[in-house]
Amino acid sequence: MKTMVQVLIVCTLLSGCKEQQNKEPLIDSEIKFVSEIETPPKYNSQTLDIKIIPIEHATAVLEWNDITIYIDPVGGAAAFEYQKQPDLILITDIHGDHFSLETLQALNTEKAKIIVPQAVADKMPDNFTPQIDVLNNGESKERYGISVEAVPMYNLREEALKFHEKGRGNGYVLNMDGQRIYFSGDTEDIPEMRTLENIDKAFICMNLPYTMTPESAASAVLEFKPKQVYPYHYRGQPDFSDVSKFKELVNQGNPEIEVVQLEWY
Repeated sequence: MKTMVQVLIVCTLLSGCKEQQNKEPLIDSEIKFVSEIETPPKYNSQTLDIKIIPIEHATAVLEWNDITIYIDPVGGAAAFEYQKQPDLILITDIHGDHFSLETLQALNTEKAKIIVPQAVADKMPDNFTPQIDVLNNGESKERYGISVEAVPMYNLREEALKFHEKGRGNGYVLNMDGQRIYFSGDTEDIPEMRTLENIDKAFICMNLPYTMTPESAASAVLEFKPKQVYPYHYRGQPDFSDVSKFKELVNQGNPEIEVVQLEWY
């Protein structure tokens, strides 16, 4: 029987990071992070099976059955001051807003397995080798009772091909607690995304010029029909993608898909 999973949204409060109007425009490969956290996140008292904790931009923490998962940990140790020690770390790509060696070295990762594409593994020092599982597009690995599938992420537009070439980075589908949770990484609305099946929660990027427009993201979502979709990684140039437009398009096309917006910025 499928386990009923609810999501606890926990927003890590970074100093000043929630005031969008006070931030400088960010470039995908030059994301700036706040170095200090003022207060610990406030947890809902309700007991839930999966917690989704947005950190910032492409960085998230998931908690499930005493397992803690870090997605693209960036921002230094301060960004994770109030988080549990990771058991599993997933890194999607080599760009600085997804892969930060300095952050990995600052965190306590001694018990963690680290799943990465080969391009990221090539940039990591030898002392991490025993922890690393390299996954190429189409491969999977089970760790801590979680099956992790590596799926493609890349650009389609001619002018954007230089940003994310096919086969270099990974999106990920996590199979956990009877649910399939998809993190897109940096991608456009590629055929491999459009043909995803049985996705319960989809974290979808949308920032130009590096990934895709809200219109393209909505079109892909309406094709693979996740139960819930979470816009993330939506800051680029000159400022923020129109997440409200994305939600409007998704709801117009399929009102059964729930659009959930967390506080990433």
